[in-house]
Amino acid sequence: MSDSILAKEENGVLRLTIDRQARLNAIDLAAMNELGDLISAAADTPSVRVIVLTGAGKAFCTGADLAAAAAAGGNEASPEVVMDNANAMIRAIIASPLPVIARVNGPAAGVGASIALAADLIYAADSAYLLLPFTSIGLMPDGGATAVVAAAMGRAKAAEMALLGARLPAADAAAAGLITRCVPAAELDDQIDAVAAQLAVGPRRALELTKAAINAATLTELDAALAREKDGQIELLTSADFLEGMTAMLTRRAPNFTGAAHPIAEPA
Repeated sequence: MSDSILAKEENGVLRLTIDRQARLNAIDLAAMNELGDLISAAADTPSVRVIVLTGAGKAFCTGADLAAAAAAGGNEASPEVVMDNANAMIRAIIASPLPVIARVNGPAAGVGASIALAADLIYAADSAYLLLPFTSIGLMPDGGATAVVAAAMGRAKAAEMALLGARLPAADAAAAGLITRCVPAAELDDQIDAVAAQLAVGPRRALELTKAAINAATLTELDAALAREKDGQIELLTSADFLEGMTAMLTRRAPNFTGAAHPIAEPA
């Protein structure tokens, strides 16, 4: 278990907070696993009626912690293991019989955006934004984003977000139907508390069946999307363009992509 996820249960509400503030809540493999496990376990805890996901400090979650992976010097998990665990975390949010609320207090980028968008109700501060910056480092969106964003906003706007890495302010995300509501930052906690309190005393089984029905009707492509994202990301994570993209990011320079379609050659 990691020490990066804070869990607090009160009055039927389980609040799970990503607390890696030095990394703007970029999430590593251990934190992904813990978050997914805590969400799954909550379904078997009778006292828990609703889950709230958020980030500590100024950010919600700024994606996977690539800097930590780079610092591991080749000792990090394989791309397949990373993708399997990321997908398991997203599936835990969507499959939970409990309503899941995302409290988007700041930037939600990369897989952090996918975590937020997997929730049932998504409330964002007016200072927050969503970002899919994957192509800027030679990767593709994952965490089900290719399905969820397109389902909510349509193909053209999803392409703008995913292909161009365009930042989407919370107000625009709400107007496009991608999130539930954008509220003034000072009112975010009151909004979350009111919604969580209402759900915590609601009819648990009715809420469960309603959530399942909505997801079944709207996320018909999720499993296929997760599989496509996994296959594509595994290829890209071993590509020369990703190595260039990550190096450029860590050294704060513009990348020089070669457009290579094949993985990095193994040394002879």
